[in-house]
Amino acid sequence: MSAAAPLIEIRELARTFGGGRTIFGTKKPQLTAVRGVSIDLVQGETLGIVGESGCGKSTLARMLVGLDRPTSGEIRLSGEDLSASGTKALARRVQYVFQDPVSSLNPRQTIREILEAPMRHLLGLGRAEREARLAKLIDDVNLRPEFLERYPHEFSGGQAQRIGIARALAAEPDVVVLDEPVSALDVSVQAQVLNLLDRLKRERGLTYVFISHDLAVVESVATRVAVMYFGAVVEEALARAMFRAPLHPYTKLLIDSAPVPNRKRERLAGDTGELPDPYDPPPGCPFAARCPRVEADCREAMPPLEAKERGEGHRAACFYPLAA
Repeated sequence: MSAAAPLIEIRELARTFGGGRTIFGTKKPQLTAVRGVSIDLVQGETLGIVGESGCGKSTLARMLVGLDRPTSGEIRLSGEDLSASGTKALARRVQYVFQDPVSSLNPRQTIREILEAPMRHLLGLGRAEREARLAKLIDDVNLRPEFLERYPHEFSGGQAQRIGIARALAAEPDVVVLDEPVSALDVSVQAQVLNLLDRLKRERGLTYVFISHDLAVVESVATRVAVMYFGAVVEEALARAMFRAPLHPYTKLLIDSAPVPNRKRERLAGDTGELPDPYDPPPGCPFAARCPRVEADCREAMPPLEAKERGEGHRAACFYPLAA
């Protein structure tokens, strides 16, 4: 981990859905989407969170911005418990950029109304100050001033995502959570949006949480990476260390599965590619059924996420990590 004081501290965060009993007394099924996640976010970094669909990364992102409430655990921002903060205070400091740029914008509002809302409700700005900030905000995301009077359906996906980024920045946040921000865009537009995000981060001193299943994108933008599997973080390290020499077999599987020109993709022997049943989680390590290094104790106890002999805060939840 970095020696710098963390901006966000996540401790034993968990989120379950369902559970309880029906009016007839029968037990309802319960699904645990996030299981005991503990991780820090240092100011000025880009933390990439990667994993397969269903691993819990988007649920974690929604809890960070207050769109979902944790079942247990805590999230602290600059030492303040976010669960105890008012919604307005939380929204002011942590903002969210959605995966689908068009559907995340209110179709009944003009772009001016969409961008003015955070300035009015979160910052309490008057009309003249809002107008001045709107002009700069539109220019910062490379859009034209006349776009302010148009509606979301009039824009392409790339333009709509720039508007979504501008809406997040309108509240002048400390942290921006980006949930698959380029997955719905064409490849050429993806590069433009990623370059824009990089520039805005440098100019505004932002801290990013970047959620993605695309390892190539994460490798290009993240300073540190956390890999999630079945609701838990199974490996965390600086990006360069993670991609150069992963410790967890699941991380290596993800890296080896990424499409590379002229390289044949090979499936691990015995790997079905299926996640465990979330309503009936197995004992021990949830990756055990797919792991080529599995031993008996892997099926009995969940390995703790702990530092290995790699330095620079390289942690892995594995009893038999890959060799250096």
